[in-house]
Amino acid sequence: MLQKTNVVYVLFTLILMSGIIGCKNKHAAVKKEIVKVPEEMDDQITENIKAVLQFAHDNNGKINDSSKLYLFNVVNSFYDNNNYHNIWSRKEKWMPLADSMFDFIEHSKYYGLYPRDYHFNELTALRKKIIEDTLAKKDAIVWTKADLLLSDAFMKTLRDLKEGRLLPETLSITRKPKYIDSFFIKNLTEARNIASLTNLFNSVEPANFRYQSLKNLVKDFVDNMDTTRYQFIVYPQKDSFLLIKNLQKRLVQSGLAKPLDTLPDSVLLSKEIKKYQSANKLRKDGKFGPKLIESLNNFDQEKFRRIAITLDRYKLMPDTLPLRYVWVNLPSYFLELWDNDTLIIRSKVIIGKPETRTPVLTSAITDMVTYPQWTIPESIIKKDILPALKKDPGYLAAKGFNLVDSKGDIVDPYTIKWSKYSKGIPWKIMQGSGDDNALGVLKFNFNNPYSVYLHDTNQRYLFQNSDRGLSHGCVRVQKWEQLAFYIARNDSLNTTKEQKLAYDVDSIKKWLSNRDRKRIFIKNRLPLFIEYFSCEARDDKLVIYKDIYNDDAMLAEKYFANK
Repeated sequence: MLQKTNVVYVLFTLILMSGIIGCKNKHAAVKKEIVKVPEEMDDQITENIKAVLQFAHDNNGKINDSSKLYLFNVVNSFYDNNNYHNIWSRKEKWMPLADSMFDFIEHSKYYGLYPRDYHFNELTALRKKIIEDTLAKKDAIVWTKADLLLSDAFMKTLRDLKEGRLLPETLSITRKPKYIDSFFIKNLTEARNIASLTNLFNSVEPANFRYQSLKNLVKDFVDNMDTTRYQFIVYPQKDSFLLIKNLQKRLVQSGLAKPLDTLPDSVLLSKEIKKYQSANKLRKDGKFGPKLIESLNNFDQEKFRRIAITLDRYKLMPDTLPLRYVWVNLPSYFLELWDNDTLIIRSKVIIGKPETRTPVLTSAITDMVTYPQWTIPESIIKKDILPALKKDPGYLAAKGFNLVDSKGDIVDPYTIKWSKYSKGIPWKIMQGSGDDNALGVLKFNFNNPYSVYLHDTNQRYLFQNSDRGLSHGCVRVQKWEQLAFYIARNDSLNTTKEQKLAYDVDSIKKWLSNRDRKRIFIKNRLPLFIEYFSCEARDDKLVIYKDIYNDDAMLAEKYFANK
């Protein structure tokens, strides 16, 4: 840690800070510190670094009114271990390491990062100043600031490539950071011996093939993207005035509406919307709704934010995935079964509606049930069934449901005074097994606190829909039979004779044929990941899915609002 300075050194530091920092007085004169002999420059920078870090320590990481070290503690620790020597320059010349860092920051969008998050504007100005101003080249204050900002940029780049920028609690998960201060210090110490930082930065990124496949497509997207900053429209929006204001601004940006000093009336707004709808092959109704807003928000800057969020989501995943696992990517409406890096099954799925969303979770399939009964969740009873029962107790029979008490006995719904219940009921509502059951003829159970599962469905025609957010939260699987048979074969291959496996593929076929209700416990539980990745690489092409639950919009507003 920094040592306490004597009174003379404190006075020197305060004088120096008035030059380097301007202190907190924005009107303080900015002083230069010209070093005439290049061989003496590094020693002066070392003294300055120590003084500036002391100032930053006392000022929440700030080194002046406009610059702050994002990761002050690790930057401070690094320089403390390095005796405060500068590392990015020598004798008024940039080291190759600095050139590599400048280049990486400039092209950091290829990694889903934003250059300005890594002091890009300040460093570019300092670099230009040193090139164009011969006096600035001899100014130790300029070199000092550049050294500190480059070190901070290095540390932040390292952290953001490894951990991402999304806080785990934002995604309803908790994971400990994969790094400690020594991780940063070790990497920057070792980096001094290399000319290019690209390989080092690549080494800390996720090895996940989905991450790598997506990142490999980002460069081409960035090189060809339209960098125009369009108005993003939050929808739904409680503030109707703000919604119309932003909608009008976005329509003006599209070139299909004229700027106005006031908000347009409903007739003019409808006319402008129709122009946009016609130009973009949307239904020409003159109304604003989800389809219109989705189209208006589908610009390249917003797509890049979605890419950045997706890459960061992967950084919150485990470093390695199991040998065999089931992967459900909610925005894609698809389930995948992977075995030893080989895609075995790719199946359409139906997932929860936005108001009854399917949760993101990690679990493992524990058992399967043929011809299952459906115990209806309390949330559905409260929202949908109870209001229907108040109107007509015959609703249950019409839907094929039974009212069941704690002993398992069927209760006559006509004997209940439904009007006195509002928050729930003291009975279960169940649907018997059969072809009409909402779960279909087979379901897959896995431990989770949300009472959701994978299952077949009695509405298989819905898999034809392109938008398949239709369920109450469970995941309906089109290729449920293939998944069940794979699990059976996997158990057969990985179970010894002594373990006496109680089922196989033929058993499942027989139980299904006979309409038998059987619970099948799986010996080798199959890991399950239900995730939310709105961008992915498919067949070497970038695919961006609809943000069905507005998760990306929420994260973009929180972390990348002004990017």
